[in-house]
Amino acid sequence: MAPPLIQLKDIRLTFGGTPLLNGVELNVAPGERVCLIGRNGSGKSTLLRIAAGIVEPDGGTRFVQPGATLRYLPQEPDFGEHKTTLAYVEAGLAPGDDQHQARYLLEQLGLTGEENPQNLSGGEARRAALACVLAPSPDILLLDEPTNHLDLSTIEWLEKELDSRRSALVLISHDRRFLTNLSRSTAWLDRGRIKQIDRGFASFESWRDEVLAEEERDQHKLDRKIVDEEHWLRHGVSGRRKRNVKRLANLHALRDQRRDYRGTAGNANLAAAEAEQSGKLVIEAKGITKAYGERKIVENFSTRIQRGDRLGIIGPNGAGKTTLVNLLTGGMQPDSGTIRLGANLETATLDQHRESLDPKSTLAEALTGGRGDQIMVGGKPKHVVGYMKDFLFAQEQRGTPVEVLSGGERGRLMLARALAKPSNLLVLDEPTNDLDLETLDVLEDMLGDYEGTVILISHDRDFLDRVVTSVIAPEGNGKWVEYAGGYSDMLAQRGADLKRETAKVQAPAEKKEERSAAAAASAPKRKLSFNEKHALETLPKKMETLQADIARLQRVLDDPNLYAKDRKKFDDTSAAIAKAHEELSAAEERWLELEMLREEIEQA
Repeated sequence: MAPPLIQLKDIRLTFGGTPLLNGVELNVAPGERVCLIGRNGSGKSTLLRIAAGIVEPDGGTRFVQPGATLRYLPQEPDFGEHKTTLAYVEAGLAPGDDQHQARYLLEQLGLTGEENPQNLSGGEARRAALACVLAPSPDILLLDEPTNHLDLSTIEWLEKELDSRRSALVLISHDRRFLTNLSRSTAWLDRGRIKQIDRGFASFESWRDEVLAEEERDQHKLDRKIVDEEHWLRHGVSGRRKRNVKRLANLHALRDQRRDYRGTAGNANLAAAEAEQSGKLVIEAKGITKAYGERKIVENFSTRIQRGDRLGIIGPNGAGKTTLVNLLTGGMQPDSGTIRLGANLETATLDQHRESLDPKSTLAEALTGGRGDQIMVGGKPKHVVGYMKDFLFAQEQRGTPVEVLSGGERGRLMLARALAKPSNLLVLDEPTNDLDLETLDVLEDMLGDYEGTVILISHDRDFLDRVVTSVIAPEGNGKWVEYAGGYSDMLAQRGADLKRETAKVQAPAEKKEERSAAAAASAPKRKLSFNEKHALETLPKKMETLQADIARLQRVLDDPNLYAKDRKKFDDTSAAIAKAHEELSAAEERWLELEMLREEIEQA
């Protein structure tokens, strides 16, 4: 086995009293492709900066193979005093590097090299930074969210470019498809430590679930063992002092182990506040056209959006996606053609650029508008701290300025603001930016349960495939075509990716009526019975109740004087907590069985 190009050993780093990294180990061999996975705030970006030599850890060692070249792509590149993008990229080249690579990569990424770095958009800045780290062809590439702000065609170009290189890769990304296509091993940073498997991201989620399930079983066993040992302490102490002292020490060690255990962070509780149902027809566009001067943005486009549709809009940056959405939702008038909006529409919008956030305001003020402690959620007041917790914000973050929030935290904040407003039409512009995989899963589930209509602009191919029922894609010169299904379905129907400009439009999308008939014909015959469906819906609440009962009973048993004060209460509580554990295990197994059945039915 080849020696590692880069090795991190026993890396430790603490912020604010809580260990962020606690004994982290990471080895990257030549040509290896590692995806670094973890929740928002778990320390992924910090670990990558340590690997790049930018941040010094509190402890541990960093080793880079002598002579190995390393390049690091941060989420927010620093262009320094460079006057042009070409000068910026050339500054990253070593004396022996090919100088032509700088201009070649800039051109491949849609830049001329003459742009002023201070005036670049988010997407242009990301492309310039990518050219800078790719141009030297380094031995090790450390990439932190390389697909952020990139359009689909550039993401696919980047995938092919990275796949063709011999560089070792360490990737942080929220883009599942990107990670699946490029990674060969997975490093999961969880609660300060890394667990690693020699399989790519495609295997990660099932492996993670197995690890967490095993951990939960171990914790249940530990809890039961503590209860048994405490029962012995109160009932079974013998005259053999030496044995008793040892067993009591073991009990203290078990309690310490339980106390020091760091549980996983919960998932966000995303739920859209739904308004009254809209009319069956939501939006009808007939022959709409919009141009700016000589440039045609939309030409002769027609569509009919029904209640419950999930419409995805894709295309290169600058293609006119936002303009098309503004036309469809009535925020902009077309030059010609007609837009008809359905009855009783209530729209909530998520802004990609988060420009409506005041960086100087606090988290609570951003949610409440600076008015007291209440936020209106679905027309009803809710305390801001409780609503913050639904989106994984701690109570202590209430006074945190928006400007110091991480990208993922700002993304959750924007979702929290958008979803609080009663709506039956959600317009989401790049909602997946900076969200971790667990929050993405919850967002997908929420959109699946949402009874209204969704219009979604996204560059996340996997997210589109999981969420939307049709995709609108640009064909050049203002022409847009709607395709049935998700992103992969669009590619199959179109017969070309989005980078190829073509005047030839492929077969038009099926009409909504034809789609409905086809969907009905292919619907799975097997369905969940009423009792199965009811159990699937009610078991999570039952499990929460049982967990609360166990916690309440455990607090009673934690009283060291309970046995002496009230022997009957101690015995009754011990029996009750054991019974609750048994019921919880049975409920969890039944729910898992039904959930697996539901997934099999849906995938059939």
